[in-house]
Amino acid sequence: MTARVAHPSQMPTGMPSLTPPPTGFIAHALRAGWRDFRAAPGFGLLTGGGAVAAGWMLFALTVWAGHTFWLILAVFGFPLIAPLCALGTYEVSRRIGAGLPADAGTVLGRLWRTRGGQLPWLSMLMVVALLFWFFLGHMIFALFLGLKPMVNVTTSLEVFLTADGLMMLALGSAVGAVFALVFFAICVLGLPMLLAREVDYMTAILGSAAHVQAHPGPMLGWAAVIVALVFLAMLPGLIGLVVVLPWLGHASWHVYAQMASGAR
Repeated sequence: MTARVAHPSQMPTGMPSLTPPPTGFIAHALRAGWRDFRAAPGFGLLTGGGAVAAGWMLFALTVWAGHTFWLILAVFGFPLIAPLCALGTYEVSRRIGAGLPADAGTVLGRLWRTRGGQLPWLSMLMVVALLFWFFLGHMIFALFLGLKPMVNVTTSLEVFLTADGLMMLALGSAVGAVFALVFFAICVLGLPMLLAREVDYMTAILGSAAHVQAHPGPMLGWAAVIVALVFLAMLPGLIGLVVVLPWLGHASWHVYAQMASGAR
């Protein structure tokens, strides 16, 4: 008999008790995430392939429009919504841990049923933040390089080596780092919590941020692993994201599961 999936109203309610990150939690999460990816690769490859296809389409669009600077903003902005792109892999890992079916159709159906809950609110907040990052990044570019002669970033790279270009890169990187840190803090536990439990999104994101603040060393260590793997995956024409994005998605669920009571 096929196991029945709990209706969202039957999910555990309220914020779970969060424990400190256990020793070796990152290595454990990566191993468990890779195991989940191998156990149910279909949805993960669909997620990673979709992200790569979207990146290639964005590249083609910006080259066609002659505004390739937007690619820089997209590259630095992608980590803001990467957890959202990998949301389905959280559900795959949750279902594998609970002994439930984890095929793509079932997972997509579960995600669809969350549309009336709290998860879409956090998702919308992440998308708005990405759009604001594009606006702010463009303003920083205009402030420092708006009057510089420049065709696009592929033919005028030397403009970034000027004093104004270096200042623009420094300020843009600092602002982007703040954006990434804030959204890592609210999403690292907030997103899987909203998927697994009946809890309002403000409680989830504030609880996640408070946990990161209480344990900055290990949690920022996990952030550094994410940034490093995503950056390396993007180097070969984004193609590495096909595997790395779902792998990190599965691993992110296991990071949450190691700290949240009743996560399974």
